[in-house]
This record gives sequence, C-alpha cells and structure tokens, in this order.
Amino acid sequence: MSSTPLYDALRAFAGAEPLRMHMPGHKGKPLPLPELAGFAALDVTELPPTGDLYAGGGPIEAAEALWARVFHFFHCFFLTGGSTQGVHTALALACRPGEQVLLDRGCHRSAFHALALLDLYPVFLERPWLSGPGVAGPIAPEELERQLSLHPGIKTVCITSPTYYGVLSDIPTLARIAHAHGAVLAVDAAHGAHLPFLGDYALSAADLAVVSAHKTLPAPGQTALLFSSAAFDPARVRRTAALFGTSSPSFPFLAALDATRAWMEEEGGAAYRRAAERTASLRAYYPALTPVDAPLDPTRFVLRSPDGFADQDRLAAQGIYPEMADRGHVVFILSCADGPSEFARLRAGLDALPRGECAFPPPPPLPQAVLSPRQALFAPAEALALSQCVGRILAQQVAPYPPGIPVAAPGERLEKKTVAYLNDIGYNMREEVQVVRGSVCSAEGRPGFT
Repeated sequence: MSSTPLYDALRAFAGAEPLRMHMPGHKGKPLPLPELAGFAALDVTELPPTGDLYAGGGPIEAAEALWARVFHFFHCFFLTGGSTQGVHTALALACRPGEQVLLDRGCHRSAFHALALLDLYPVFLERPWLSGPGVAGPIAPEELERQLSLHPGIKTVCITSPTYYGVLSDIPTLARIAHAHGAVLAVDAAHGAHLPFLGDYALSAADLAVVSAHKTLPAPGQTALLFSSAAFDPARVRRTAALFGTSSPSFPFLAALDATRAWMEEEGGAAYRRAAERTASLRAYYPALTPVDAPLDPTRFVLRSPDGFADQDRLAAQGIYPEMADRGHVVFILSCADGPSEFARLRAGLDALPRGECAFPPPPPLPQAVLSPRQALFAPAEALALSQCVGRILAQQVAPYPPGIPVAAPGERLEKKTVAYLNDIGYNMREEVQVVRGSVCSAEGRPGFT
C-alpha cells in the first residue's frame, strides 16, 4: 500500500507495547466483541506520536494532505461526525450569524439544522423538475445568476451535488457565477466521494466541499472529509470543525480514512470503473434514470418502478436491500466493493420484479415561511398527527428519510396541498409532527426574511 502516514504511526505506537495510562479504558487490549479484536490496538488518544486532529501537524495532517492532493483542493480536514459535521462547519466558515444564504431546496436536513444553529436566513434555490424520470434536475446556472442578482447581499451559496438520485450539477459554472457576485460556493457532495477516483475533478471548483467517505468508499460509518480552498485558513477550519465534533475523535476511523485513500489510488479506481461499466449495463436493460435526462453519477442505479415501496419489500424478501425507495423509484448504491457476483445477484432480483414506471408528481410550491429556522426549531412545540397540522407552523422538517430533503421546513406553515402531496407520495401520515405551540403565528417581518 502507498504512503499511509497516520496508519503507520498508529501501528508503530501499538507495536512498541507502551504502558497506556490514558484513555480509552480498554488500554489497547481486545474488546468484548470478537469481530473487533484488532480495533483496540489502534484506538488511542491525542499523544505526541499519534497527533491531535484539531491542532494540526503530525501524521494526521500528513494524511489529510494526501487526500487534498487527490481531490485537487488546498486543504482537507478529517471528519468523524459524518457529512453532517462537515456541512455545519462549512456554513459556519462561510457565513456570519444573521446572514442570508442561498440554499438549494434539495439540501439534506443537516443544512437546515445548521441554519438554526447559526441563525441564518435561507433564500431557496429551486431545481427544475424532470417530469419524465420524476426527480429534481441539476441546479440551473441561469437560476443561480437570477437569485444572486435579486439578492446582492448574499455571499454564500450552498448546493447538493450529486443528489440522492445521482443527479450532478455543473459545479465549475456555478462557482464562476457565485464568484462573479462575490459569493462563496459550498457543496454538499456527501454521495460523491468516489467521483475523483473516476477522473471527475469538477468538485475542486468549489470553495468548500463535504464528502462522506463511508457512503461510497470502503470506509467505516461516520468517516467524512471537508475540503477547502486557499481562501480558508486551515487553522480556522480546524477550530470551526471542533465546534461541531467530538473532542475524542476515533483514531481507528482516522486511520481508516488514511488507508482508504491509499487503496483507492492503487486498486479502487479500477474497481470503480468496472462498477460503472456494470451500472451502465443495468441502465440499458432495466427502466432506469439515465444521463439523457440529466448528468448522473455513473455508479448510482435508480430503478424507475410502478411501486417503489412494494419493489423494495420484494427485494428485501430476497435478501437484497437497496439504499432507499419512494413511490416511483428504488435507489441502489453500487461501488468498488460490488463485483460480478453482487451484480449477478442484483440482476436476478431485478428480473423478479414487475416492469413498469410510475408518474411521480413534482413537489408542491414552497410553503410560506413565517418564522426563521432558529425561532422554529427552538420554539416551544407540541406533537400532532400530520393530518392535523394544516395551518400550523412547523417546528421540524417534514422530510421522508432517506433522503432527508424537507418537503416542508421548520418555520414554514403547513398547507393542505403539501399534506396532499405527502399522501400522494406515500409519506407516513400517522407520524406525529412537531409544530410551534399555540395559535398560528403571523409573519415576523424581519428585514430580508421572506
């Protein structure tokens, strides 16, 4: 394996058989779970030989620099709190409390939580609806230009690319538009950690980018990365990330990030190219989203289904578990870990499904925003059945999960047409929803808040 500075440092430390008079309490000895027998040896704390994630330097920063080189960014920071930690950090770096941010309406719920934590006010960037495949399309550059012209005070743009359905936006073009307006472009690319290993370096045009190694690479859950341009001081990035991350990050997770990058450079890229070829063959044979409708992640397979929920259940009965389903789609994450046998088993499962497609409806118009995200999420709340919430102000997202994208967001008034849409797409209408306690609120009239 090529250079793995952090993994090597941890192995050397464990091999020296030190007397560990520090946490963790297992002291490097085997854990009670036999499947994790080798885990404890590398599970250390911040020590001179192992480094400190939030201090910089040492083997951790050396490992981060290798990731930055692969992704063509100035700096990389390791995350052990998933892309959620990265999204919170990115918006804290780009925005000041009380500012407006131009936010992709398709952003993950972590971005909406960041709005509340940082007291930010969203102006939503809507995506075009692709009525044929029944998914939201890429961010339109002309829409970004229009919104930044309408709101010249906005200096941060936050988008998602790729989406849960694999739709890719033109990041270099969007970055040029944002920069022309003096704005920073932050990209939640949680599902795109593999793309640079397929030769796609478009992400590097962004100022800030978050990727989840664990979603599409051979890395453990919670491992993710925050990339930044030279506009952001690495010391400031570390300080800001510490606001949202544990002070005891997992060293085995950090070492796994180091080793994952080395393996991807040596073998994973070729394995991913083979997976992309096999994914293309699935798209050619089964009803699927294809690059004809929008630029797509070459290894995201989205089956167009007459009943996605029923197909998900049929597959589960065969021991096949997709990433997610909605009324008209079933989403499969295919990666370098899937070889011929996995694809053959998937094809056998797909062959047993009924063919057909569902006319998936577009989302309704955005609900009226009455309170800021911060006011709504921290307001006294009460729980009601969704069907009883018409006219009430939401104190939470109403978001099928996955993908965790709000149909209605905190601070918005839930309307009949939104409830009807949720019923149409099969959202669980029995779920209780948190709404702001008391009577329906009136608009607060804060300047710049719509």
